[in-house]
Amino acid sequence: MPARSSASSRCGRRSTSTDSTGSRPRSSLRSDEAAPVTTDNELRLDPLTLEWVAIVGQRQARPNLPSEGCPFCVGGLEAPEPYTVRAFENRWPAFGPGAPIDPDGAAAHATGFRALPARGAAEVVLYSSDHTGSLATIGLDGARAVVDCWAERTEALLARPEIEYVLVFENRGELVGATISHPHGQIYAFGFLPPVPRREAEVAAEHGCSLCETVPAEVVTATRIVREGGGWVTYVPYASGYAYGTILAPRAHVAGLPELDDPGRDELAAALVDVVERYDRLFDGEMPYLMWVHPGVHLHVHFAPLLRAAGLQRFVASGELGSGTLSNPVPPELAADALRGTL
Repeated sequence: MPARSSASSRCGRRSTSTDSTGSRPRSSLRSDEAAPVTTDNELRLDPLTLEWVAIVGQRQARPNLPSEGCPFCVGGLEAPEPYTVRAFENRWPAFGPGAPIDPDGAAAHATGFRALPARGAAEVVLYSSDHTGSLATIGLDGARAVVDCWAERTEALLARPEIEYVLVFENRGELVGATISHPHGQIYAFGFLPPVPRREAEVAAEHGCSLCETVPAEVVTATRIVREGGGWVTYVPYASGYAYGTILAPRAHVAGLPELDDPGRDELAAALVDVVERYDRLFDGEMPYLMWVHPGVHLHVHFAPLLRAAGLQRFVASGELGSGTLSNPVPPELAADALRGTL
């Protein structure tokens, strides 16, 4: 049965742009913290790779931390009323609304310097009103509410003519540059298909869906499985580029979050709670990580922790960036065994 709900009922969504009078929302924070900035960012084409780069200079002016209180706690700037899960437009967006762009056409005729408006959207999703919470502690109902919100915002954003791809993600911890510790993630809506999901789509078009083959094979092999419950499987990829990195994937072929039925959303919520709890137990503390959700071919979730051992950060070095080849210091089989042993 298809999942129910609306963006307003599940996400408590509110625009941070202007109200019906054209005025900006006000708050007790300083004006430079409260006011959204204009969206004049641009995409510039790298002539070496013909890949687009978002130039978002205005984000350099955003405050690292609010001057007083937490803007995500109830009563704060972004959460004036009680909430369970809440979504709103980022005040310092990388992408903004506008007419659709044609990045493929611009790249095909690339001579000299090429730039386009950075069309799209940038939103914030608050996971819980509990400032000290996380995906590991908000429970199955809380995580399910987050999944519903992700799905609803994805569907709504994809309905806009200028949106080509929607990426849900989370940057957790000071090591990854998170400026506010309140549990939250973000959503970027792109006016073009970014390189990584584009490559996944190209591989699927040429060879078929790799996850439809890989997930059952990982279950049979078992050495890299972290959790196998219901319709979702958590495993350390055979060629993981990150120490203790994991993929969460449904057994069934599902393209995106909006297409997940109720059982599928429940199972994804359980898998999210489980894997973050395992990460936090691995080194006896909150694990800083990068998380992103890849829809498009076969929906899946990536987790890339930033620690390779207790207190030791895993840095991506110049040899990796320069070559495009990651080096993982922890064999995936050992990483999976360690994560299995945490619960």
